[in-house]
Amino acid sequence: MIRELLTSAFTKAAATARDAHRLSYTDLPAFTIERPSNIVFGDFTCNLGMLLASETKQPPRQVAQTLIDFLQLPPTLLERLEITGPGFINLFLSHQWIHDVVRDIHAQGDGYGAGTAGNGARVLVEYVSANPNAPLGTTHGRGAVIGDVLCNVLRSAGYAVTREFYVNDAATSTQMVRFGESLVVRYLQVCGKDIAFPEDGYHGAYVTEIARRIYEQDGAAYVKMPPAERLERFTEMGQTAMLDWQRRVLADLGVVFDNWFRENDLYESRAVDDVVRKLAAHGETYEADGAIWLASTRYGDEKDRPLVRSNGKPTYLASDVAYHREKFTRGFQTLIDIWGPEHHGYIARTKAAMAALGYDPERLHILIFQPVHVQRGSEFLAGAMYDGEAVQLSDLIDEVGRDAARFLFLRAGADAELRVNLDQATQQDAENPAYFVQHSYARIAGILRTAGDQGIAMPDPAATDLSPMTDEVEISLMRRLTDLPEEILTAAELFEPHRIARYAQELAREFHLFYDNCPVLIADTPAPLRDARLVLTGAVKIALHNVLTLLGVSAPERMEKATV
Repeated sequence: MIRELLTSAFTKAAATARDAHRLSYTDLPAFTIERPSNIVFGDFTCNLGMLLASETKQPPRQVAQTLIDFLQLPPTLLERLEITGPGFINLFLSHQWIHDVVRDIHAQGDGYGAGTAGNGARVLVEYVSANPNAPLGTTHGRGAVIGDVLCNVLRSAGYAVTREFYVNDAATSTQMVRFGESLVVRYLQVCGKDIAFPEDGYHGAYVTEIARRIYEQDGAAYVKMPPAERLERFTEMGQTAMLDWQRRVLADLGVVFDNWFRENDLYESRAVDDVVRKLAAHGETYEADGAIWLASTRYGDEKDRPLVRSNGKPTYLASDVAYHREKFTRGFQTLIDIWGPEHHGYIARTKAAMAALGYDPERLHILIFQPVHVQRGSEFLAGAMYDGEAVQLSDLIDEVGRDAARFLFLRAGADAELRVNLDQATQQDAENPAYFVQHSYARIAGILRTAGDQGIAMPDPAATDLSPMTDEVEISLMRRLTDLPEEILTAAELFEPHRIARYAQELAREFHLFYDNCPVLIADTPAPLRDARLVLTGAVKIALHNVLTLLGVSAPERMEKATV
């Protein structure tokens, strides 16, 4: 990739200059190769000259010139270099190199943008992991799409990725017991019993619906069942119904998991008891007030945390520690957890527990994403009522569709709160990012289809002269195509899948400028220029298809006309 190539070249230039006694430094500072905000400053700019100036006791511009003197790059890569300002080195890529990338896109096809940086390292990504006692909400949907696209990006960058949903179904879970109690009461009410519903129960209509389905299937068979046995049975039936529902909704969103790992398995296998014993054996716990505490402050947590309550029941942290240890024992080199905003306080304690067990806590990465606020027009619906219920993910998918929903959930980085406008998500114009990008793809497909109808075959990219394309709009579009491999790698390294959605919109925007200013098939376009533009158009189609695939969004060959 171009940035890696430039970084390596400048690192070697500095080392060679030092060996030649032109520069004197101990450790090379962390420098950057960045895209400048304005293309007049080149395709990339390097700040190494300024960073080395103080240690070398030389003016920054002089250091920059020395670096250029020792810089070795392929002769076809650069058009020129400039030193500007206090010592920035601006690099202008040659058109020949950009043309070679366009040809390479055709050669690689579906593989363009993918890389091998991950070197097959095994990564486990756990996301969604909603409790099986309520419908999935829009915030769950955001976590689902962040996790799903991140997995796609990591796989494209060369990692071996496993997707996992952690089911919080421990038999001792207070939430699950309360859910089972709520379901029992609704069932008895359906059977005609006059029984009050608990105030702290689950009041949603979905509980009544599950109870009604149980009655339709089994009638009043459970009315006289012993209460304890009935509660256990209904908790199990309710959980099964909710998990089936969650799977269907997630599948509608295009999210499918490799594993559904059940918390209760950790209890049945005694893994929770075992991890508490192991921590105690390592001297990482102590007893106080009848409870067993993890000495997590030793590893940076703000306070110690209970693992086992005074009543002898393990805390949620105990099973979470056992779960993460189990992940490591499966041989994963990196763990990524994607959690909602209410779990921020669990980061330090979970990492502390991994350190206490002897694992490198840096192998565990925890991403916290912020909530989703749904609005229709100027009215916010998140937390309000939507057909009698709080806004559900299934409602959103039904209204705007899978593609629009996935784009919406990636409109901002995970650390920013997200506003989803339902009206905007259903518009067929440039304000709807999914439609805008898909329409660009369909427009490209239409151009290539029209060329075929006119008897114009796609020129051989390897043999086509691309130099007739000299308009700055054409050059800018080609430059944008060269960014894709690095965008994928950066999104993988920083765990920022929203970068791919942003790139898709930028590429679509660049193509629309090209479409408006550089006609491909009009009669007075010279054949060499027409062929060059056809090759470029085909390359954009390949790149855009690959990006939409990473996003889990469809790439339609045809769409209805609309204002874009």
